[in-house]
Amino acid sequence: MDSRPAWALALAALGLFLAARTAARLALWLYAAFLRPGKPLRRRYGAWAVVTGATDGIGRALAFRLAAAGLGVVLVGRNADKLAAVSDELKARRPGAQVRTFVLDFEADDVPEKVAELGELLRGLDVGVLVNNVGASYPYARYFHEVDEALARKLIRLNVEAVTRVTHAVLPGMLERRRGAVVNIGSGASAIMPSDPLYTVYVATKAYVDQFSRCLHVEYKSKGIDVQCQVPLLVATKLSSIRKPTFLAPSPDTYARAAVRYIGYEARCTPYWPHALFWLLISLLPEPIADRMFLNRSLSIRARARAKEAKKKAQ
Repeated sequence: MDSRPAWALALAALGLFLAARTAARLALWLYAAFLRPGKPLRRRYGAWAVVTGATDGIGRALAFRLAAAGLGVVLVGRNADKLAAVSDELKARRPGAQVRTFVLDFEADDVPEKVAELGELLRGLDVGVLVNNVGASYPYARYFHEVDEALARKLIRLNVEAVTRVTHAVLPGMLERRRGAVVNIGSGASAIMPSDPLYTVYVATKAYVDQFSRCLHVEYKSKGIDVQCQVPLLVATKLSSIRKPTFLAPSPDTYARAAVRYIGYEARCTPYWPHALFWLLISLLPEPIADRMFLNRSLSIRARARAKEAKKKAQ
């Protein structure tokens, strides 16, 4: 008979339970990150994918990866020449690939009319996957009172209005077919980090994307539509002003390879596993320490950028 007091046995049982839960969560994460196969996108969702912001960075890389998965791709962007160049390259790399392009500038005043035109273009297509990737950030870190009207308007139009309008245009067709996947590119700045000071409006708009996605996931899951928000940290793109990929800031193609494998699974995810590991480490820090760390980083970015601006003005 065990002579230990009841409270000691209860503590031991609790410790065993927590250890088992942690081990199970680790095993599930390892499986998802390295072993879990991607879903058969064309068979599960439909023959076509729509990608906004498709001429550069993550959007461009995702378009190529989705084409490699056997989907036709509708490239949406504001620059007709860039769209044509991406279309030509995609067809050259994947002979027989179906590619269409649509010019849409989300900063223009005719966005409602242009999104309606996009909806008409897509009406006859079996659109299975929508990737809302178009977005914008700050040119560099700055205090909120330094954010001018033009920048604030750009962030809201590209990060909030675009994802809302395009999803609203594409979703009815998915409902009719009772299948589809909506992938919204959020940001780890709003979902992983406790704060990202000096990027306030950007982070707030990405928080909208996160909650927009979560609510749609709950609304439409029973109707055969998977809605997901991917929350990467830094990727080596023009948006992040990182030119050379690193372990923690991968190339767009490296990120896209992981991203496509995650489509149709978790409602919120961080597909690139080093980003997920960073998420874990950040979660272990007390928030005041993390806040101060990110504030110091942003202040350093701001100081360097302002010094460059001052130097240019002096020349």
